[in-house]
Amino acid sequence: MSPFYVIGHKNPDTDAICSAIGYAALLRAVGEEPNAVAARCGEISQRTKWVLERAGLDAPVLVTDVRTNAGMISHRDVVKVSASDTFLTAYRCMLAAEIRCVPVEDADGNLCGILRYFDLLRLLLPEDTEGLSVRTVHASLAHLAATLEAESLGADEPLPEEEEDLILLVGASSQATVESRLKQAAADGNLDRFLVICGDRPIVQRYAITCGARALLVTGENAVSQEIRHLARTKKVVLLRCAQDTASASTLIRCSRTVRHVMETQFETICPTEPVSRLRKRLSSYEQDLFPVVDPVSGKLSGVISKSDLVDPLRIRLALVDHNEYAQAVNGVEEAEVTEVIDHHRLAGDLVSREPIRYLNEPVGSTCTLVGRKFFHRGLMPSPGVAMCLCGGIVSDTLCLTSPTTTLLDREMLTWLGGVAGVDPKKFTDEFFAVGSLIANGTPDEIINADRKEFTEQGQSVSISQVEERDLHGFAARRKELEEVLQNLHNKRNYDLTLLAVTDVALHHSMVLAIGQEATLSKLPFERVDGSLFHAPGVVSRKRQIFPAVCEAIQHSQ
Repeated sequence: MSPFYVIGHKNPDTDAICSAIGYAALLRAVGEEPNAVAARCGEISQRTKWVLERAGLDAPVLVTDVRTNAGMISHRDVVKVSASDTFLTAYRCMLAAEIRCVPVEDADGNLCGILRYFDLLRLLLPEDTEGLSVRTVHASLAHLAATLEAESLGADEPLPEEEEDLILLVGASSQATVESRLKQAAADGNLDRFLVICGDRPIVQRYAITCGARALLVTGENAVSQEIRHLARTKKVVLLRCAQDTASASTLIRCSRTVRHVMETQFETICPTEPVSRLRKRLSSYEQDLFPVVDPVSGKLSGVISKSDLVDPLRIRLALVDHNEYAQAVNGVEEAEVTEVIDHHRLAGDLVSREPIRYLNEPVGSTCTLVGRKFFHRGLMPSPGVAMCLCGGIVSDTLCLTSPTTTLLDREMLTWLGGVAGVDPKKFTDEFFAVGSLIANGTPDEIINADRKEFTEQGQSVSISQVEERDLHGFAARRKELEEVLQNLHNKRNYDLTLLAVTDVALHHSMVLAIGQEATLSKLPFERVDGSLFHAPGVVSRKRQIFPAVCEAIQHSQ
């Protein structure tokens, strides 16, 4: 199953965080999404942290991108081989797994190559078909013995990594012919590379050893006299005995060659975090069959992907809360599967889905109100911690039921949830807004981005930030630096209009800093103090008051 996240908007406020926690808990409780996880796509404010601490709950998991990436769809149970594995080992491995391509690792477990089924043929078939190259095999005598399951009776065989060019000589001809070939090899100076293969022919065995061949292979599990064994040890000739007949052994010897000689060392790898949408484009021109997924920190292989895995992979599933616009949603939402939306804001019109989804949008003061009602209608009692979270969202978004967005349902749900959580809403509100004054303690960036939303209205790009304070005594001292940061944001993001509303939740009014074209600023229905500062008596709601005022100003300016 792909991950299922319940997630709010960027720069999440308390309502976004707490409604995500509440709805994920509900989905798990009713069994609709047993693995539902509350998530966030931004840092949480001090006030939200206070609510979570009071509720005894952890912050939702941070998710900054919901595009399906390579790590999510890669095959973790990887069939792989070692560079020192022989043809026979690799062939059996690939045959058993019914695959045609495997990654290759070195002795330290580092990825060093890709081995294709077709590459194995190059170990069996020589490139040249004339001369000694036809009979030459580059292999380790230790690997050769292991492939044939041969018994060592003479000199010690070298280590597996000590590969050498072995010239095969099948001693099936007459004794005179075999002796003549060995003498010719001695004259040519390459007798020490010869591997003589024979069966029950003691004289040929003795010829090979006394002449100084590199190794002797006795096939058919034929007897080897003590004299021959002693002679081989004295002459330091490797003496092996196998059960296969001469013809079979000659064929299997080539299966002892290691895959390092034919593996592909120039290949493309994938980072686990790379989105599938980007991979489709990047890998389309590659003829490579298998793509290793490599951890960027450890450099180790973590999985593999084939091109067919990129066709229609599972998408991360989302339930969006407290927003319905892609501009405000987590990065990559267009590539995720949105299964549900619960919101109390305007409809933006850019949300699309492959299949029908559940969509709940009502003009209430808080998304937490809608989540609380879902518990109530199901006859379920949220845990005290979850109920306290939902109270925090309602108190935050409705200013404890004093905002013009407040409805009867908000009042009913706050009363019910407050009883479940064991909190007094009025006292809870006073303590909530007493926590973490951003104007007093936050950096300009924190103040601007703590609760900021982006909108598109009549073709214009708008950013509205809001900070709620118990009073505005500290605003004047920080106005200049806030305006500078707001201007930088305006220029960097190329907004048409950028606002910061600092709201007094006690006296119900806001000071608004606005950056944009004069034609739009002059149409804002607030008391203009100077070029960029406005006083907005009675204005506390971004959704119900500030944003509609901005829309009206844009319309009139055009």
